[in-house]
Amino acid sequence: MKKVLVTGGAGFIGSHTCVELLNEGYVPVIVDNFVNSERWVIDRIAQITGQTPSVYEGDCRDTTFLSSVFEAEGGFYGVIHFAALKAVGESVAKPLEYYDNNIRSLTTLLAVMKKYETKHLVFSSSATVYGEPKSNPINEDSEIMAASSPYGATKIIAEGILRDVATSGADLATVALRYFNPIGAHPSGLLGEIPLGTPNNLVPYITQVAAGKRATLTVFGNDYETVDGTCVRDFIHVTDLARAHIATLEFIESQQRPYFDAFNVGTGCGTSVKELISVFNAVSGIELPHEYGPRRAGDIPVCYATNSKIINTMKWKTEFTLEDALRHSWQWQKNLDS
Repeated sequence: MKKVLVTGGAGFIGSHTCVELLNEGYVPVIVDNFVNSERWVIDRIAQITGQTPSVYEGDCRDTTFLSSVFEAEGGFYGVIHFAALKAVGESVAKPLEYYDNNIRSLTTLLAVMKKYETKHLVFSSSATVYGEPKSNPINEDSEIMAASSPYGATKIIAEGILRDVATSGADLATVALRYFNPIGAHPSGLLGEIPLGTPNNLVPYITQVAAGKRATLTVFGNDYETVDGTCVRDFIHVTDLARAHIATLEFIESQQRPYFDAFNVGTGCGTSVKELISVFNAVSGIELPHEYGPRRAGDIPVCYATNSKIINTMKWKTEFTLEDALRHSWQWQKNLDS
């Protein structure tokens, strides 16, 4: 029995990863402060899998709390660390809050892992570490550019911490997964993204417009040097992303410690915002009302991954299409509103 601590396990990506862990015979234990998630998500995980994970409510910056979880569970085979604040715009307005939360939660976790001799860590990183890339597609050897937000800076700093810990000779194998743009929902329609307030991400905003909860979608900029003037991104189904974490756990178990590396997790394909809207219209049967506005500060024209490293190194590949992801997102929105 391989027990895995999942920090932020009630969040969008964390909850889907707990489902996949249970499906593969792991025992996830969730730590979450429920600042950006809902407690009923745990019931949905149980409904999908027939198993209810243990849940501890608390903050990963709290050494006493985190140690108590390790004590109560008798230690862990590994940790998947999702817990972090994640809104780019908010990070610009609240930089100190982001640095304190995202960095201190990691350093506290690493200290507690060392104390309890937990030797495997999968870290939730981001394609934001590449800043505005000089070329696309982006591979893991692409230059780490200056961060465009405090959120992105926390991911660069966190990766540096993990690299330094490995360089120090610590008995730890860790991998940073650099996500591109997670979208979609569980195929059952029971689990998906739950934006609190105005959605920060494109697809939840699209589905809320389609459901009549918002009047129209504003596309920020249609004059970029891209296929149709709108920004191009790499959209990956959240279940494919969740499964990448299980593949990573299996991979790092075989690595000689200390170990650190970073892997892109994307589809390897770029899709423009206009193309995404067109696909959503087709799968939903709805003509999405949208308009074009000025460019948004901080948006880069094109960002999509080369995913050959993770495909060639681990037993992982994407299985869901863009159509699948948007169909599942739309079903999830309808279920939320019913």
